[in-house]
Amino acid sequence: MARTYPLPHPGRRPSTPGLHRRGRLTAALAAAVLGASGLALAGPATAAGAAPTAQAAPAAVPAHAVTGYWQNFNNGATVQTLADVPDAYDIIAVSFADATANPGEITFTLDSAGLGGYTDEQFRADLAAKQADGKSVIISVGGEKGAVAVNDSASAQRFADSTYALMEEYGFDGVDIDLENGLNSTYMTEALTKLHEKAGDGLVLTMAPQTIDMQSPQNEYFKTALAVKDFLTVVNMQYYKSGSMLGCDGQVYSQGTVDFLTALACIQLENGLDASQVGIGVPASPKAAGGGYVEPSVVNAALDCLTRGTGCGTFKPEKTYPALRGAMTWSTNWDADTGNAWSNVVGPHVDDLP
Repeated sequence: MARTYPLPHPGRRPSTPGLHRRGRLTAALAAAVLGASGLALAGPATAAGAAPTAQAAPAAVPAHAVTGYWQNFNNGATVQTLADVPDAYDIIAVSFADATANPGEITFTLDSAGLGGYTDEQFRADLAAKQADGKSVIISVGGEKGAVAVNDSASAQRFADSTYALMEEYGFDGVDIDLENGLNSTYMTEALTKLHEKAGDGLVLTMAPQTIDMQSPQNEYFKTALAVKDFLTVVNMQYYKSGSMLGCDGQVYSQGTVDFLTALACIQLENGLDASQVGIGVPASPKAAGGGYVEPSVVNAALDCLTRGTGCGTFKPEKTYPALRGAMTWSTNWDADTGNAWSNVVGPHVDDLP
């Protein structure tokens, strides 16, 4: 997934202390509305005489979900605010966090100038409003040019601490791991485990590995996904920018086909990930990727093949996976560039999966 030009990069209730992020932002939004209408939040008064802010748990990620990456930069795709992202998207990955000079540490700065004057205040309000509508908004780490390195315990701790700090500051529900320049499974697992300990089971954790990263459970990305399986939400592998790859039957399949989507998904489905942790990641338009674009109807055919055993190409899995999580696209901005042609077709279909 790319940051500067048109090449892509990509539900549980919280336990203490995970009752924070959306609870505070959603409650603040509710408080503002109630205050404007002259109503007061119920509950005992604080020592200062004001009613306390209500706590609200995050909405669970749907059993079948659509993930979209929202661009915090202008690379020629439609510039959006978070409020512009269509309702079809259940998980919105804000792209991207930035690396600091301290290995493993991340930060985030809204590109207000590149986004036409979109202010940090409005971004935070839009984020809270999306969450009030039941959406999950997470911070994505990496991208095609991302330089976040977690290669030892110290950097793992910094990653966990800084990611959690952003979740606390902005209200993000979790994190997306989109590291395309290498990943150390030992220390990324350590980092994500520490983050989960801080955030609780409400953490939304997604990944967007490249196809080569998920060809074998011995690969570092795949090993990381399996190591955090107990709290992993979904792996939305990038089924593009890769050329031909092996499917789970040992045959070679070309990108841009239904067989490529189904035969490569089968590798993850048959090597340790739960079906609910597997999603199909594709470009929203031909402009969004250097190769591997498929029409939204092909995405739907692949989803049907994997969940129902219908719509398959030459490859047909030996069994179906009705719990398959859904689909992802890079990006909501490139989707908007075509009048939301991708989410208008794929979104309802994901909702109707068995």
